[in-house]
Amino acid sequence: MTLIKFCLSRNFNKTFSIKNLRSFSSSSEGKEQERAKKTSLFDFHVARGGKIVNFAGYLLPVQYADQGIAQSHVHTRTAGCASIFDVSHMLQTYITGKDAIECFENITTADIQGLPKGSGSLTVFTNEKAGILDDLIVNRVNSKFLYIVSNAARKEHDSQLILDTVDRFRGKGKAVDVKFFDPMERALLAFQGSAAAKVLQELTNVNLSELFFMNTIEAEVAGVKDCRITRCGYTGEDGFEISIPADKGRFITEVLLDSKAGNVKLAGLGARDSLRLEAGLCLYGNDIDESTTPIEAGLAWLVAKRRRTEKDFPGAQTVLNQLQNGCTKRRVGIVLKSGPPARHGVEIFVNGNKVGTVTSGCPSPVLNFNISMGYVQEEYKKPGTKVDLKIRDKLYNAEISKMPFVPSNYYQKPKS
Repeated sequence: MTLIKFCLSRNFNKTFSIKNLRSFSSSSEGKEQERAKKTSLFDFHVARGGKIVNFAGYLLPVQYADQGIAQSHVHTRTAGCASIFDVSHMLQTYITGKDAIECFENITTADIQGLPKGSGSLTVFTNEKAGILDDLIVNRVNSKFLYIVSNAARKEHDSQLILDTVDRFRGKGKAVDVKFFDPMERALLAFQGSAAAKVLQELTNVNLSELFFMNTIEAEVAGVKDCRITRCGYTGEDGFEISIPADKGRFITEVLLDSKAGNVKLAGLGARDSLRLEAGLCLYGNDIDESTTPIEAGLAWLVAKRRRTEKDFPGAQTVLNQLQNGCTKRRVGIVLKSGPPARHGVEIFVNGNKVGTVTSGCPSPVLNFNISMGYVQEEYKKPGTKVDLKIRDKLYNAEISKMPFVPSNYYQKPKS
């Protein structure tokens, strides 16, 4: 695991880490560059001073020369500001046909039938034991068209799972087709922060005041057609993911940066990870995986009411049993006010007995103390429970906390 030093505040140096992220040394750079893939914005990142790392097999910036990770993090949360993250490495998929919804519901827990046109939902792929195979966003563009964004690290797994399911449905005479997009076909920008809507509104032909959190729409951006704007993100702030023809990715990024409607800067993987942790959001491979169920992960809300009734998704019986009878472990937030940050793998103790393990952790640039999430035995999940974290053979006092650690600022539709 690579550690990247950064400063949270004056004279206060901390370290930051992302699992599965590796910096290049001069001796290994050539081989790593050769093996890893690039997004259409790679040359742009290099020209802008991006510190390039290999993340999930893609060459992406962890930070930029003009500001460190903590500075990018704070900028994203500052009023009048917004940050651009290149997330083109994620898998963008179209599933089409009159049986597209039925097909995709067969491998997820979402009620896609019940989603209004032009809206989406976070959901999960599960296996027969209810283990989480990946988390993803599915958008119901219409009754015959789904737009899906899933994790780069699970790209091969997810594409094979979808292909197998589509083939199985076709074998039954169902009408369904799938199209996977390479990062060199479609770029994907995460545009996050309080100024994002104001900046983007000046460049698009759609009324963003009517595009609420988890809504999606085809749009024109800076004169570029065939774009898709989805109001969502991974930071806890208001913002958008903008899917763009790859050859126009750099142009639109530069137009956003040049806007006078807000203070817009580039940000990298480092800030994206610390922002999502403050927002209490999971990272696949750290906080959720095949050994965790949606209920254990505190994601019961992803199992839609209709799907619980119909019991027709992989692992349904396990999920229903856990909903009714509880489970042995739960994902929780953890606050550590003093000492070093508790990172992935740190053990959690109560009265000298191990009760859980940390899955993600870092110093919070906004709160100025250390935050983590992890799993503890069911009886210790209550916020306020005192625990000890074993970091480098020393115990530090900590406390179970509610999440998100920092309040979210999603642009929600007013309740009628």
